[in-house]
Amino acid sequence: MVPSSPSKGLRKGLLAFVIVGSVGAIAGICTVVYCLWTGVCFGKKKIHNSVQPTISSNNVAQQCYSSGQVSRSSTLRRQGSRLMRRQRSGTSSIHGDRAEEFQFSELVAATDNFSLKNKIGAGSFGVVYKGKLADGREVAIKRGEMSLKMKKFLEKERAFESELTFLSRLHHKHLVRLVGYCEEMDERLLVYEFMKNGALYDHLHDKNNVEKSSSVVNSWKMRIKIALDAARGIEYLHNYAVPPIIHRDIKSSNILIDANWIARVSDFGLSLMWPETDASFSQPMRAAGTVGYIDPEYYGLNVLTAKSDVYGLGVVLLELLTGKRALFKTSENGDVPMSVVDFAVPAIMAGELNKILDPRVGLPELREAEGVELVAYTAMHCVHLEGKHRPTMTDIVSNLERALAACDVSHDSISSSPDSIKSD
Repeated sequence: MVPSSPSKGLRKGLLAFVIVGSVGAIAGICTVVYCLWTGVCFGKKKIHNSVQPTISSNNVAQQCYSSGQVSRSSTLRRQGSRLMRRQRSGTSSIHGDRAEEFQFSELVAATDNFSLKNKIGAGSFGVVYKGKLADGREVAIKRGEMSLKMKKFLEKERAFESELTFLSRLHHKHLVRLVGYCEEMDERLLVYEFMKNGALYDHLHDKNNVEKSSSVVNSWKMRIKIALDAARGIEYLHNYAVPPIIHRDIKSSNILIDANWIARVSDFGLSLMWPETDASFSQPMRAAGTVGYIDPEYYGLNVLTAKSDVYGLGVVLLELLTGKRALFKTSENGDVPMSVVDFAVPAIMAGELNKILDPRVGLPELREAEGVELVAYTAMHCVHLEGKHRPTMTDIVSNLERALAACDVSHDSISSSPDSIKSD
């Protein structure tokens, strides 16, 4: 038997070494690639989690109860402040005008330590006081209610953020102007320009407000003008704000009147933004607002649209026509309240408008009659049960402009038939 040559054995050994080395190298490369891929995926997951909302009721509750009262207060302030900074950073660039930041001590001095004699109303998240700043400006100061309950604190925070976010970037003749804000410790305050002539609700329904109310209560022309002013403010929110805004709480107490009898829409604590690219946008959510003014479609189906504001304005128009509250008691119904919608709409449909008009104003003169009738038909369409049959705010503004013009022109210059009311 002839023995194998040393060179053949060496070649076989080298071949085996190359094969084993190659397999090992491939395995090593695969391992490195896998590790890198896993690390990238893990990193993405961490980045995704890091941008989740920082406010969580469960997390806040655990922090509050585990750390006691001091931790509770500071945690809520930190959560709120972070959210406030995010929202304000997104709105401050929209307008050059920035809301002033006040010290709490300034507002304490302006309101005589929030004296009850300076209390003038209440808003979506607190009490409103009349105040006078050190420079002499008269303002209305809304102070968030103080509460130790976490839920109430967060509700106050959200309403405060909503109003500050919206009003910092909204500038319109028929919207109440925000002057500034204060955010110190647990205090949340908003400062507005002062509306000397108060709320429309008080002029219509406050029996102790006679000395203020004569200009509004005793003139159909003035009532129509107030309605038109408010409608123009809401039209701006729906059609010209970017993105558009649904107010969600249109009512006579949220329509304020300045020293020149110009009406302005106020209180944006419940307002929401909606996509400007979809005119038919609707959003399912829990209904919010004021009983008597809430859109039945919104209340029943939890679907919010711009037509929900239209319904609220329709109720206000009926208040102006009848002098009745949104909900009121009658001798026939006993303790069961009646809505102004159920009171007025059947009479308008039957052509018996004069039977429901506010007797404090009296029957309209000939030049006013068609304008008042046009307002009535507009209101009737605004409070239709189905939103799709209600007019848009642009249509409402157009109708009210015609109604106001009718108060100054001859009887034949305008048609106020029901057919002239537009709706989608």
